[in-house]
Amino acid sequence: MALLEQINDFLWGFPLIILLMGTHIYFTCKLRFPQKNLFRAIRLSLFCTQDSPSLEKSATSQSAERNLSPFSALSTTLAATLGTGNIIGVSTAVALGGPGAIFWCWITGILGMATSYGECYLSVLYRQRKEDGLYVGGPMYVLKNGLHNRKLGALYAFCTLTAAFGVGCTTQANSVTRATDLSFGLSPHLVGVALAVVTGLVILGGIRSIGNLCERTVPAISFLYLFGCILLLVLYRHQLVTAVVWIIKDAFSFASLSGGVAGAGLQRALRYGIARGLFTNEAGIGTSAIAAAASHTDNPKIQAYVSMTAVFWDTVVMCLLTGLVVVCNMLYDPDSIAGTAETDLTAAAFAHLPYVGDAFLTISLCAFAVTTLIGWSYFGEKAAEYLGGNRTIPLYKLFYVVMIYLGAVIPMRLVWECTDLINGLMALPNLLALWWLRREIKS
Repeated sequence: MALLEQINDFLWGFPLIILLMGTHIYFTCKLRFPQKNLFRAIRLSLFCTQDSPSLEKSATSQSAERNLSPFSALSTTLAATLGTGNIIGVSTAVALGGPGAIFWCWITGILGMATSYGECYLSVLYRQRKEDGLYVGGPMYVLKNGLHNRKLGALYAFCTLTAAFGVGCTTQANSVTRATDLSFGLSPHLVGVALAVVTGLVILGGIRSIGNLCERTVPAISFLYLFGCILLLVLYRHQLVTAVVWIIKDAFSFASLSGGVAGAGLQRALRYGIARGLFTNEAGIGTSAIAAAASHTDNPKIQAYVSMTAVFWDTVVMCLLTGLVVVCNMLYDPDSIAGTAETDLTAAAFAHLPYVGDAFLTISLCAFAVTTLIGWSYFGEKAAEYLGGNRTIPLYKLFYVVMIYLGAVIPMRLVWECTDLINGLMALPNLLALWWLRREIKS
């Protein structure tokens, strides 16, 4: 633990923070602030065939049947990103980085949409089509086909494979078993087995099965959770303005503020805010581009805009509302967080939701975790396929399901430190490809 913390403190020091934020700012400016087209991008995600006749024309019957629609690709991305990062990740960001971490997490989301656009554009541009008609792509194929560097592509694929077992499995399974144990007293072993079985049944059906499930469940789960956050903010309405002011002040403060939070000034707020923002929206890591490449559209701009909205929903909306709920509760009922673990600040806030607080959060967390397990299984599968071909996929799926169970009993603090390390290592080759091929990306 001590070694991991030292590595992460170095990795997530100002050099990587500046590199990541610098990339977000550069592409925001280069692409002439693509965020201004957000509402058009949301419309594209729902009605893109009406917006672009070329898309409908390019979607051959085989491609359309075997690959994902743009909305299914977006739903798969959201399934992987909407998870414990929006609930537990925000809680740890506030506990370890102070309320100001919420501001930097939100800024990461706003600016990260431009980076996500660039990642997905390049992924569609440099993807490959297999003999069975399925498209495969992602940063590893961008590195191989765009930079003509197979070794960097293999490095990224290896990091993605490792992240699938870390970010995709252990953080989700661990968070679910912790929540169900505290709320319902369920055995972590029993919950771990149940998660493994449910996920295994879905991923055996392949990308179409994953996309169909995500398309149906992710919007419903998200709106239900947002409704719970809005109800709490109505309850905390008298603390809302004070909470916003506190978040902004702490974001630029060099000294820790009082209130029982383990914040340590500007650098820790940046470190945990940006790290958790990157964990939840994955802009800069490039995993969303793997799902974008599976879309049947041949227009990189359309899919890039559609996939860009995932960062908006994930961080700008979901993480912000969760953060406001947590900080408002710290003002509304300071005693509720006394002696609370860093991962339980969100639970303390939702405990004030009338009648169903604990159960509502636990069910939401479990639902998000299951969709994340399913979404990340696809990312890891494409990485395994890149490294070892189709013959590695059955072995990967088996190991992935086993890791879900094992993740249920791993200490939580160790899981999050490993997650930060893996995310940092994945960002480096992906950002290299973005900068090297920046002239290929059109707005």
